[in-house]
Amino acid sequence: MKPYFINLLNALTLIILGSWAYFTSVTPSVTALIPVFAGIVLVAITPWFKKGNRAVAHIAVVLTLLILIGLIKPLAGAINRVDTLGIARVLVMIATSLTTMVIFVKSFIDARRGG
Repeated sequence: MKPYFINLLNALTLIILGSWAYFTSVTPSVTALIPVFAGIVLVAITPWFKKGNRAVAHIAVVLTLLILIGLIKPLAGAINRVDTLGIARVLVMIATSLTTMVIFVKSFIDARRGG
């Protein structure tokens, strides 16, 4: 899978599931929108990423890593609340972000090897 494509899929997942979490919450917090804003940035930089801009690729990697780390606390909160749907939403965002990171790292290694 192409790194720019998985970046776009991850971004859309963050936007959709983050929005869903925010708008269906009884007590919405603006911090629930962090994945949404990150997803918007990732969508916005995808055209440059697709063109092979290395700086943009590195920005996507750093932002994805920050989101991946940042999703740990919402997962813990959902687990503490025994919110099965919340747990599922956060786990899906973690899974897509982690998959994206693996593909990014693999593509960087392949680029370094010249293939």
